[in-house]
Amino acid sequence: MRILYLTQWYLPEPATLQAELAGQLRDGGHRVTVLTGFPNYPAGRLYPGYRQRLWQRETIDGIDVLRVPIFPDHSGSAVRRAWNHASLALSTLTLAPWLLDRFDVIYGARPITLGASARWLSLLRGRPFVLEITDMWPEVLADTELLHRPRLISAIGRYCRWVYRKATGIRVDTPGFRENLIAKGVPAGKIHFVPDWVDTSLYRPRSRDFELGRRLGLLGRFNVWHAGTVGLSQQLETLLDAAEVLLRERPDVQFVFSGGRGVERDRLEALARSRGLTNCRFLGFIPFEELADTFAWADVMFVQLRDTPLSRITIPHKVYAYLSAGRPILAAVEGDTAELVRRHNAGVVCRPCDSAAIVAAIRGLVEMPDKLRDQMGENGRRAACEHYALPKVTARVVELLERVAACGGR
Repeated sequence: MRILYLTQWYLPEPATLQAELAGQLRDGGHRVTVLTGFPNYPAGRLYPGYRQRLWQRETIDGIDVLRVPIFPDHSGSAVRRAWNHASLALSTLTLAPWLLDRFDVIYGARPITLGASARWLSLLRGRPFVLEITDMWPEVLADTELLHRPRLISAIGRYCRWVYRKATGIRVDTPGFRENLIAKGVPAGKIHFVPDWVDTSLYRPRSRDFELGRRLGLLGRFNVWHAGTVGLSQQLETLLDAAEVLLRERPDVQFVFSGGRGVERDRLEALARSRGLTNCRFLGFIPFEELADTFAWADVMFVQLRDTPLSRITIPHKVYAYLSAGRPILAAVEGDTAELVRRHNAGVVCRPCDSAAIVAAIRGLVEMPDKLRDQMGENGRRAACEHYALPKVTARVVELLERVAACGGR
């Protein structure tokens, strides 16, 4: 197949899932063209070596990449973030029809602001498109508190329902997203649940490197580890509340934060410092190739989402990485993520954003025999390899694209 992969984020941005899928498609003999913007995420600034121009073609790891203009931004400003999304939608609508070669199917339109572009290109070329949904719009806008205008959110919701109607097929990454779309009137036969995948060779159990542990300040501590974005949806101030309690009674427990900055990262670190939480350690970004070595020092991997209707049907991708790394999980969540952890017996679940519940769960994990914690980690690793490994899951995406492409245009 000739596949047009339409996405706002791609290499050299930390767009791991997109690059992994494109690579699997390439390795399967398919020709992939990625249509995207100029790289600016997560700092909101263009990467070195790039400058805005009407278009730019390049090849990355054997994948053709076509870039069109975008307004760089990743701030807390709703207006600037909206223009970041809208500018790429406008560029792909107006420029892409003149720049693209033939293709058999469009995949992605991620985020859904690119849905109109996918529909337009689909009409022009008479080819189908498969919408990929990993964030449920417009709910995500209200959930992250970036937008506080109900009428505007309602208008965006109408646009999203139009995209759902026009898509040939829809791939969702959680069961809850499927139910959400069905409740919105999307035909069930159009919706395909395919979970996220994880590179089990990258995230894997490793022996502890004691020099690394010493350098990062992890030796001799029971490390509760939060990896990834520190944003509004995570509401990690409750984790600081738990740290304050445990600093007095269990000073050996340490809370470790690693990953991209996120819109709340600086505030959270400053708050921990002002409260004298010496049991909180902020490591910043860790290169992907080093994650397995650092995760080996995690006694427990932590995930939290605010308890909202959207969070209950969301599974953060980090959870699959946690499973694959073979570390037990403390999931302060409700809904699909909690069900995944319970189903695989890969950790402990507690109420989200409840510092007392988090403290109680950590106490239980600290006092638990090492053998039981290790067994939870092994269960998670087994689940990752059997159900969520990169080749197995992406093969299901390829199968979906082949079925849709065989149907031709709409």
